[in-house]
Amino acid sequence: MVRITKYAHSCVRLEHDRGGTLVIDPGVWSEPEALVGADAVLVTHEHNDHVDLSRLKGLGVPVHAPKSARLPGLDFTGVVAGEEFIAAGFRVSAHGGQHARIYGGLPDCPNLGYLVDDDLYHPGDSLHRPDQPVRTLLVPLQASWLKTDEAIDFVRAVQPERAYGIHDGQVNQRGLDSLNGWLTEECGGRYHWLAPGSSV
Repeated sequence: MVRITKYAHSCVRLEHDRGGTLVIDPGVWSEPEALVGADAVLVTHEHNDHVDLSRLKGLGVPVHAPKSARLPGLDFTGVVAGEEFIAAGFRVSAHGGQHARIYGGLPDCPNLGYLVDDDLYHPGDSLHRPDQPVRTLLVPLQASWLKTDEAIDFVRAVQPERAYGIHDGQVNQRGLDSLNGWLTEECGGRYHWLAPGSSV
């Protein structure tokens, strides 16, 4: 059994009852406690809302990130799409490869989605769909590269058993209520909102 705790923006902590704590995308907006006791970290891409270099440099645990990511001063294991590996006792496979485009082909940095234990999928800043079933989908809610209908279509296309919103750190409460309303209404009962610090 895995406990999922959502932290601010795109940070998620996974704790397995057999031991092992894996943190995905602890960025500059996420709470420091997300990393307390972490055994390994996954980074989807190099933007600081997904990776806080200053915190990770002193953490002393394995960090996995896209092989060509620009993460100055951080010792990390480079990962490519299609690769499978073990992190904190979890089986992880990497998917996708590129950050979603905002304008004019930018940004052009690598981005990997991670499927953990053939269950939970974190896409980072992309709506790449893995070519295998996903039971728990983390769906970005707001970004410069995203429209609400794309987030809804992402959930509908992946068809997970359940979906939880992430990438919401720039949205005020009125906007968040609207986004959650749309996904709740349009995603066939799959979508649920987790406030930062809450767990399932």
